[in-house]
This record gives sequence, C-alpha cells and structure tokens, in this order.
Amino acid sequence: MNALRKLGPVFFAISMMFFGIQYLRARSYVGGLPPVPPWAPGGVIGTDLAGVLLLAGGASILVGQRARAGAALIGWFFLLCVVVLHLPRLHGILYDGVDRTRALEPLALSGAAFVLMSILPAGGSWAKSPAWLTRMGCWLFALSMIVFGYQHYLYATFIATLIPAWIPGHLFWVYFTGVGFVVTGLAILVEKFGARLAATWLGIMFLLWFVLLHIPRAVTKNTRDEWNSAFVALAMAGASFIVARVMPGRDSESLVR
Repeated sequence: MNALRKLGPVFFAISMMFFGIQYLRARSYVGGLPPVPPWAPGGVIGTDLAGVLLLAGGASILVGQRARAGAALIGWFFLLCVVVLHLPRLHGILYDGVDRTRALEPLALSGAAFVLMSILPAGGSWAKSPAWLTRMGCWLFALSMIVFGYQHYLYATFIATLIPAWIPGHLFWVYFTGVGFVVTGLAILVEKFGARLAATWLGIMFLLWFVLLHIPRAVTKNTRDEWNSAFVALAMAGASFIVARVMPGRDSESLVR
C-alpha cells in the first residue's frame, strides 16, 4: 500500500496535464472538466491560459522541477475557481447535484494540491509549506468526500445505472461506497480512526473505478465527457493517496514541513 501512496503525486500530475490538454483542445469551457465551469468568462484566451497553467503545473510535479510551486499554482487556481466562479451559484450548489459536483471536485483537488506541497522535495523559495495550509487541504478534501457520500444516497438510483451490468448488486455498491466516502472524510477530519488506511482504500476505490468503469466506457464511447470523467477519477485516486501520506502512521509524512 505504501507503494500506491507514493504513486499519488504521479496520478495527480498526469491528470492535471490531461485536463490542460483538454482545455487547449476544446478551446472552450466544458462541463465536467475541472476546475473552470462552463459559464466562466474569458473565451478562447481563458481556456488557453487554463490549459497552459494546468500543463505547466502538472509537468513540474511529474518531473520534480519546481514541483512545490507547481502544486501551489494548481491548488490556488482550483480554489480561486471555486470561490469566484462556483460559489456565486450557491443555490445550484445547494440544490442541484451537477452544480454541486462541479464545485466540490475542484475543491477536493485544491485541497490535495495543498497537501502535496508538504510532501514534495523542498527547494528554493518553496522550502517550507505551512502546517495550516496542509491541514486546510486535508479538511477541504475531507468535507468534499462527506458530501460525495451523501450524494450516493441522494442519487442512488442514477448512480447505480453507471455500474457495469456484469457487477451484481448495483445498489449495494452505491450505498457501500457512500458509507466509505463519509467514514473516510470524518476520519481525515479528526486524523484518527484509521484515517490513513481509510484514505488509502478510498484511493484504491477511485483507481478501480478508473480502470474498471471509466476506461472501458471511454474507450467504447470515445467522447470527451467520458475521458474527462475517467481522469477525474484518476485525479481523485492520486488525491486520496496524497492525503493518506500525511495521516498518522508509522511511515507517514509530517503535516509540518
């Protein structure tokens, strides 16, 4: 499991680079492609800037050059999009599942990026990542997971339709994963109750979704939305493994760097 946790930054960085490429290809804001919502201003120039930013940030993490600066760039960009572009549509976030998911995915990934800053190799002006930023990142990720768990009950029937036919007990798995989201989120918030193991298994679950659910759908349908959904799952897998690394454990990373 420790090997999987160490792959978290790689999964996260590859996903950010994929998002950047998608923005550059689409040259428009697309629903389901974090962090910028479809109604954002900026047009082609805005999407090109978002694409370059995500490509540069992801690449810096992947190759280990100015990696902490890249993680900071991604973290603050995602959080800024949530605050400036998503929060003004608070009614939609509260009452519409699509708007809620569009806001919480970048919120969770921004949290993971802040946590990532604390576990990447130190260097230059980015030698330290304050403990409050790491802890805030964990909280942003955890709160998002709790809401995702709640959504598994709110939209259980619809989510069940996304599970491949060859997997039995669709509703059981929907409720089971909903419980997993909530329990993991609560454990991360209090940094107890096996939080490290729970976050690791959450990452494994996202990774299995990427391999077993999303990739087959993306290959079969070959649509932009399916590929975007697949790499959101991979990004969430990476984010889960990243957060797991700073949770209490014998070989965990320190929250203070």
